[in-house]
Amino acid sequence: MTSRRQFIRDLGISTAALPFVSGLPAFADRATVGRKQRIIVMFSPNGTVPAKFWPSDPNDLKTSPILSCLAPFQKQSMVLKGIANRVGGDGDRHMRGMSCLLTGARLHPGNIQGGSDSPAGWASAISIDQEIKNFLQKNETTRTRFGSLEVGIAVPDRADPWTRMSYAGSNQPVAPMDDPYQMLNKLYGQSKDRETYTSILDSLGSDLKKVSKSLAAEDQALLQQHIELVRQLEQEMQASTKQDELVHPEPELDPNIELLNDNTPQIARMQMDLLINAMANDMARVGTLQFMRSVGQARMNWLGINDGHHSLSHEPDKNQEAQNKLEKINIWFAQQLAYLAGKLRETPEPGGDGNMLDHTTIVWVNELGQGNTHTLDNIPTVIIGGGSGLTTGRMHSFVKVAHNRLLMSLAHSMGHHIPHFGEEKLCQGGALQFS
Repeated sequence: MTSRRQFIRDLGISTAALPFVSGLPAFADRATVGRKQRIIVMFSPNGTVPAKFWPSDPNDLKTSPILSCLAPFQKQSMVLKGIANRVGGDGDRHMRGMSCLLTGARLHPGNIQGGSDSPAGWASAISIDQEIKNFLQKNETTRTRFGSLEVGIAVPDRADPWTRMSYAGSNQPVAPMDDPYQMLNKLYGQSKDRETYTSILDSLGSDLKKVSKSLAAEDQALLQQHIELVRQLEQEMQASTKQDELVHPEPELDPNIELLNDNTPQIARMQMDLLINAMANDMARVGTLQFMRSVGQARMNWLGINDGHHSLSHEPDKNQEAQNKLEKINIWFAQQLAYLAGKLRETPEPGGDGNMLDHTTIVWVNELGQGNTHTLDNIPTVIIGGGSGLTTGRMHSFVKVAHNRLLMSLAHSMGHHIPHFGEEKLCQGGALQFS
């Protein structure tokens, strides 16, 4: 079988000059590639506004003010009500809500104090994204260059149980990468600093054109789409270096305050585009997309909101002004999910098997059900995509079902039939069934 690099060599092109073409799908090997499945876990913090989140009609996303922007994906969407984080132990509910979210296991005893609860440390087990990644990496047909990509948006430069949801194992938090330059460097090996950043595409020059002319029409279209995306990302990043403001959020001396720049939405789009591009090139089939952090005090100036997100989430329900702002914040997060799903749907699946959303499961989660009660019940959960094979198109309601069973369902949908995940006692009843 002809390898990808041999295929490129047969065209008379030096592989040394291909910083990103080497990451493209193996055009010559598509006949041997089976149906791909991908999973992306998207996180947003501080709970939701229950009265505005849950659809009044379980079969119609338009009946939810927060989720109405997801209506175009109704047939591929599933809202889960009644999912509860029942993992106990040390740490406050924000800490357990964040670091137990994907692990389903208790935090280690530690000296990190939060709220009025007992101090705690890192999570004591692997997270479901890393579990699925390890499973896929064991099989040559599903193994990818990175296995998983952990992407961050406005994640503060600090490390504690409030900022980490992915774990490679006990006491092994995985930091999300929230700098598009670092992401581009990781994916395509560009190590030049921002000031002297040179176009990837310019470095390829005529070689890239030669590849394009030698490909079939379908492959030419895929390559052109890839080129246009990278060019757009380069232009956006080059423009950002000319701004006087910092490109990324930096915490003030008070770690509870985070001032975000007005270009955070632009950074979010760039990060999502890079993640999708990497998955289109089969660099990874597992991804996490972390917006900010638990207990985050993001001030979303681009929404006309100058209050800290966490402070707003603690305002009582009777404070209508705060509730309106929280609704606007959560609509913005839903819009980011809609953008992610939309980009996947408009991107053809390499090999011609539908589009990327048909092969991708996106899971939107939160560390709390509602901020002002710190409840770990009714965690807002939305699943979009066709990668899982789960029944979609409506809201499914449960009664305080342990989220460990949902994590098991995600693993099973990816072909990884684990008997339990996280705390075994919380897996009684097995993986969730959707019908």
